[in-house]
Amino acid sequence: MSRIGKKPVTVPNGVTAKIDGQTVTVKGAKGELSITLVDDVTVGMGDDGITVSPRDQSKRARSMWGMSRTLIDNLVIGVSQGFSKTLEINGVGYRAAMKGKDLQLNLGYSHDVVYSVPEDIQVQCPKPTEIVVSGIDAAKVGQVAAEIRRYRSPEPYKGKGVKYANEFIFRKEGKKKK
Repeated sequence: MSRIGKKPVTVPNGVTAKIDGQTVTVKGAKGELSITLVDDVTVGMGDDGITVSPRDQSKRARSMWGMSRTLIDNLVIGVSQGFSKTLEINGVGYRAAMKGKDLQLNLGYSHDVVYSVPEDIQVQCPKPTEIVVSGIDAAKVGQVAAEIRRYRSPEPYKGKGVKYANEFIFRKEGKKKK
């Protein structure tokens, strides 16, 4: 039994959910999102919210049960509150700035890295060493943050590079003189 799958997804005030077969559409203050679930689960609307249950007791159906419930919960949270990830830049001369709709990164290369931001994602630079990625789709927010981080991942000796705000970098000791 899935502990996550058993819980219904509560729909807060100001959010409307519509179920059409395997497609769940959620509309809220921040926008509208929809997802098409796999055929191994059934989805229904109840008094306490949206419920997900497996069609049978196969391994695939039980695997998809909890994941489908979490995907629907992410839709509801996204249209009501939104998602955001914060990135930090460490290193001498490393900085970020917005140039129109593009993010310009100076990460120690011979050229500036220009990242074009997707339309439904907002990127802000409150400080030159901080980047905030926000949007209503959790997967897209995480993907954009990962793509920005990939330009210069943090290295273990000095910790230079782009890292998540809550990420811990394991530090290594350098060479020693004899």
